[in-house]
Amino acid sequence: MQASLVDLVTATRQASRTIARLDSSAKNRALLAMARRLIDRQAEILHANEQDLRQAEAKGVSAAMLDRLTLDSDRLKTMSVALEELVQLADPVGVTTESWIRPNGLRVCRMQIPLGVIAIIYEARPNVTSDAAGLCIKSGNAVILRGGSEALRSNLAVVAALRQGLEESDLPAAAVTLMPSTDRQDMAVLLKMDSLIDLVIPRGGEGLIRFVAENSRIPVIKHYKGICHLYVDKDADLDMALRLLVDGKTSRPGVCNALETLLVHAEAAAAFLPRAHEILKRKNVELRGCPRTCELIPGALPAQEKDYDTEHLDLILSVRVVKDVNAAVAHIEQHGSDHTEVIVTENLTTARHFVQQVNSSSVMVNASSRFADGGELGLGAEIGISTTRLHAYGPMGLEALTTKKFVVLGAGQTRHPV
Repeated sequence: MQASLVDLVTATRQASRTIARLDSSAKNRALLAMARRLIDRQAEILHANEQDLRQAEAKGVSAAMLDRLTLDSDRLKTMSVALEELVQLADPVGVTTESWIRPNGLRVCRMQIPLGVIAIIYEARPNVTSDAAGLCIKSGNAVILRGGSEALRSNLAVVAALRQGLEESDLPAAAVTLMPSTDRQDMAVLLKMDSLIDLVIPRGGEGLIRFVAENSRIPVIKHYKGICHLYVDKDADLDMALRLLVDGKTSRPGVCNALETLLVHAEAAAAFLPRAHEILKRKNVELRGCPRTCELIPGALPAQEKDYDTEHLDLILSVRVVKDVNAAVAHIEQHGSDHTEVIVTENLTTARHFVQQVNSSSVMVNASSRFADGGELGLGAEIGISTTRLHAYGPMGLEALTTKKFVVLGAGQTRHPV
């Protein structure tokens, strides 16, 4: 596999040079062709996905993982529409973001350019395959896709459709390349190809991401887990807080922007927690709470300290009653993962304090944690979420897949007399 892997990545590197030179109209035509082919080849893609699902069910994978793996006609249509929506977004490549004139008359500019070849390593979600490919093409990059074994058939079918769209647009199919092997040793080889790949973005469980970070010679954009908090302040609208809690915890519990911990101000706990319990009980959510939580909700299980450090990715919610907003911030600092935090309050001063003190990549005031998503924030399809604080922080859209070069315009100036 190693020799053929080198050939695959080399071809992708060569294709990246073609993609980097395309103008916006050429990239947009390719995206529309890729979107059409996803729909045209729907039967093939869904058949492949059914095979993956049967295999996953036989292995006893979790319900959350099955949800991530599942494709149907609606989700496939969403994938196609996401590619079409990229056409409407401004092309970041070639944009001059800054410009200034030096005392000697030189004009110094900074221009956005593609990164080159991006490797995306992910688990279980075939929609990532098309989202990542579309974002990379629109931003002038080529992409190496390495999905998990549980979605191999689905990913092969999706990539076949995307590559057909590229070829119909007279572009190299190698600009979107799927690793045919899901062996971890082959991934380790890929992660050493720093002369061919410019950036690695892992998406998946903490174990996968740590493996990538520890074995890569290539820069890695990552987030290990999403321990997202909802803090209900003493000045919160409790009806609003219930809506945000239910949406954040139960709409899709297996995703990284789902809520994992509920923090409640001591003065709001007696009024809020029994109401929260009633509605969450109907949603089959298991509560693990501090002693005060268990007093107010007799059905709650006593929380262990490790519960507050756990990304459950399931219908399980850790709960703690806190003294005030400062105690909530302290809890987030100790147990958070720099992903997404929410405050519910009608007090503007408290909201500002929370926003200033919490430096997670997304901080929400009176809005669901589920909005921590590139599409929902207006970035278009999202290639991942970064909690590394370098290069990109938070949901990553098109601009995060570019870097900047200096362009200097002169009229014959020299640094020293000649």
